[in-house]
Amino acid sequence: MHEQASDLIELGKRYWLPVYKPRELVLDHGKGARVWDTEGRDYVDFGAGIAVNALGHQDPDLLAALTAQAHKLWHSSNVFYTEPPLRLAAELVEASGFAERVFLCNSGAEANEAAIKLVRKWAAANGRPPERRIILTFFGSFHGRTLATVTATAQPKYQEGYEPLPAGFVHAAFNDVDALEAAFANHDLAAVMLEPIQGEGGVLPAAPGFLQRVRELCDAHDALLVLDEIQCGMGRTGSLFAHAHDGVTPDIVTLAKALGSGFPIGAMLAGPRVAEVMQYGAHGTTFGGNPMAAAVARVALAKLGSPAVLANVERQANDLRAGLARINHELNLFDEVRGRGLMIGAMLAEGHRGKAAAILDHAAAHGLLLLQAGPDVLRFVPPLTIADEELADGLARLHAALSDFAAS
Repeated sequence: MHEQASDLIELGKRYWLPVYKPRELVLDHGKGARVWDTEGRDYVDFGAGIAVNALGHQDPDLLAALTAQAHKLWHSSNVFYTEPPLRLAAELVEASGFAERVFLCNSGAEANEAAIKLVRKWAAANGRPPERRIILTFFGSFHGRTLATVTATAQPKYQEGYEPLPAGFVHAAFNDVDALEAAFANHDLAAVMLEPIQGEGGVLPAAPGFLQRVRELCDAHDALLVLDEIQCGMGRTGSLFAHAHDGVTPDIVTLAKALGSGFPIGAMLAGPRVAEVMQYGAHGTTFGGNPMAAAVARVALAKLGSPAVLANVERQANDLRAGLARINHELNLFDEVRGRGLMIGAMLAEGHRGKAAAILDHAAAHGLLLLQAGPDVLRFVPPLTIADEELADGLARLHAALSDFAAS
């Protein structure tokens, strides 16, 4: 390792709060679905910054939007209007087909925090006391790292040591209709909050009919349906919004990640039942609706919903699944490959459970950036614009990495 890279890594080890454990390489620049480190070594990017860089690296249209806005106005706060966030809000409402208003923020956790507050505010406005403002979420979910969103995240490993956690959340088994119906029977629910495809929970899609049953029960019990599409939305599943596959209409949708395609931004979309609940002073953000972020997101939104990008998602998803099947036929490492579009999880077979992180090390050594979704699942979320040659090269590197792993 060159001195420059090792020195930079030492800075991280010395000065960062040690909540991350990055692989020991320093990424420097990227183009399309490839990135290069400070030593000039190239990698195929099958992780896209955790499903963020949906249009790849250095997309020329995003660069043009960012550069143009950078020469105009960086920040004004929401004390004043600026054009990019106004246009973006209107475009999100139009694209959603259900929303009437938008709250712009800076991250997925903030979008989910806003959604939780909106649910509680709606319940209060309808005369419900605090004990009737409960939100149901599902085991295996991931909704963020704030105290409220980490409580909504029904995974104890993310909650440990942060007690006392906020009240007002209950959890049930994902894709279990009996458990869902029992939650409605046993609690006075104000909302159900879920990911159409659980990301950190193992790339697990909602089972056929499950979201429809959630919607039916929400309607029957006067509860809201909140869909967290922070990772699975914005074209990743082959449609702009992931819930389009399930034929449901939500009351609230949260977005982030790919919405800015690398520039930090989040959004909460509010449907007609909740669009007027929060009035002046009810919520706010200093940086939300930043004109630079909004200018980039406007271009990203238009491209991610385009027929060309969505067609590429479908085609490359088929090729990626076929490639994983070929590798698995030889090496027999996976029990199941699941997901939708270019959000795919490969569940490790019994003898290899718990070793996803080790496989990621092998992948990096072979010039492939890969993610895990828990200790047992490899997660594939490449740029939605990945080209044929990039995908083929990535699969070849994956084959080499998995062969090394299997032989180790």
